[in-house]
Amino acid sequence: MRVLLVEDDPLLGASLQSVLRLDQYVVDWARTLEQARTLLQTTAYGVVLLDRQLPDGEGLELIKLLRERSAATAILVITALDEVGQRVRGLDSGADDYLVKPFDLEELRARMRVAVRRLSMPAAGRQLRRGDVEVDLARRQVSRGGVPVELPTREYMLLVEMLSHQGRVLTRRHLEDALYGDGEEVESNAIEVHVHHLRRKLGAALIRTVRGHGYGIDPEN
Repeated sequence: MRVLLVEDDPLLGASLQSVLRLDQYVVDWARTLEQARTLLQTTAYGVVLLDRQLPDGEGLELIKLLRERSAATAILVITALDEVGQRVRGLDSGADDYLVKPFDLEELRARMRVAVRRLSMPAAGRQLRRGDVEVDLARRQVSRGGVPVELPTREYMLLVEMLSHQGRVLTRRHLEDALYGDGEEVESNAIEVHVHHLRRKLGAALIRTVRGHGYGIDPEN
């Protein structure tokens, strides 16, 4: 698996490169956005580790280019920007994961393994369906009746979690754990708001409310 590391800190970059190589990843290290763009012109990457505060700009600017080239590339943002709003911005920009500095290298390795497992899913396991709603997991695309539907990252994650557990009622706590990281501040009505938005975009009948228990998507007969 080839990894693009975009990090300007020489000590952290060297540590990350060494650890990733020990795990048998092939690592290209870019210190700036410009260097990263140059590498992306000629090389395809399975995973990108992306710092946000780079000498020549905001790291999130690179995500649009990455998604245009390959929706299947896993993008892990690594940054010192730890405010909830910054995390949400990173995820809504198209990142798959967000890791706040300083972090334990073992946690990074674990998140890398998760990203690689997702990339290695068989084609048959990369799509979820219910009625006219379809999710292409490899491309991170959602459609209804064949028409693309744009979803922010949290709504996308919620939809995938519920479609992956059709026939089950998922509690609010379960869904919060699936959508938010440890220690991340969660508004008391966050899940209700996300469910409301999904119903508006994908049809009111898709998600069922079970009073006092949670939410569920019934399997098709």
